[in-house]
Amino acid sequence: MYITNVFNENLNSWENNGTYIEYSTFKHKVFVRSIGNEKATAVSTVLLIHGFPESSYSYHKVVDGLTKIFDRIVLFDFIGFGLSDKPTENFSYSILEHADTAIEVWKQLNIKGGHLIAHDMGDSVATEIVARFNQGLLDTLLYEGLQSITFTNGSMVLKFADLRITQKLLLTKFGYLLNKVVNKSIFHHQIKSAHGNDDLTKQDVQSLWDLNLLKDGYRKAYLTIRYYLDRIKYEQTKWLPALNETKLPVHICWGDADAVAKVEIAYHLKEKICPNAELTIMKNVGHFCQLSNPEVWLESVEAFYEQLSLSTGKL
Repeated sequence: MYITNVFNENLNSWENNGTYIEYSTFKHKVFVRSIGNEKATAVSTVLLIHGFPESSYSYHKVVDGLTKIFDRIVLFDFIGFGLSDKPTENFSYSILEHADTAIEVWKQLNIKGGHLIAHDMGDSVATEIVARFNQGLLDTLLYEGLQSITFTNGSMVLKFADLRITQKLLLTKFGYLLNKVVNKSIFHHQIKSAHGNDDLTKQDVQSLWDLNLLKDGYRKAYLTIRYYLDRIKYEQTKWLPALNETKLPVHICWGDADAVAKVEIAYHLKEKICPNAELTIMKNVGHFCQLSNPEVWLESVEAFYEQLSLSTGKL
């Protein structure tokens, strides 16, 4: 058990209802939660992928609502985040390794396939998974196939992204020095600044901080933010082309108040990359959309799956 008495009861309950698996390649423990029928088909399974600097707990307000749509919900914390291990070596924190982690989790949980819902950094992880799926590299593992993918508020098109000053500094060669100065006050300010409006509660921000305190995670942000370098490397050469090529149903679901992953990203994805995608703009909703506006988030997600079900006869 990693959570101590400094954390609230909701976080304790979240951990107590999950478990840990060991990722054998790296010998690191990964926190996972599987909710619902473990024998559910891919069509009735949803796979949730969190962002930076978050964890699976960012979805805690929408899990109950998702149980009305899906028979099984699978969540986990990436290595370096939330309740999972946060190593300083033997892990590069690349999107490629995060994708490997997701696939390892699904393998150990015997996931046959499912609908992907991703947020922030998780959007890039999901896109890497889609690229592999397009190439047939996941056919043996996810033998019932990916069913659809929903992207929410992530800097998938860098020319429209607006990083906070702390993020920019962390990405420099002096980023490691920030581990000596970042504190609760700075963290809270950056989260609120990135969100884009005042809809996040104090408890929402506090929970993000609490989970970053575990195993000194906040002091390792200069490592965990390295995923952004992969966005620079692979956005144009691999990930956007993969989305353009995919035959999967795509849902672009965006809060338009986001100050970092601006709504222009959603419009660009729809107009230039995935013209057949369903576009949902969540009005006056900020970056951490499933935390700040869970009802709007759920309505948007449910509407997409209802439409998908009508068009395919599944779900």
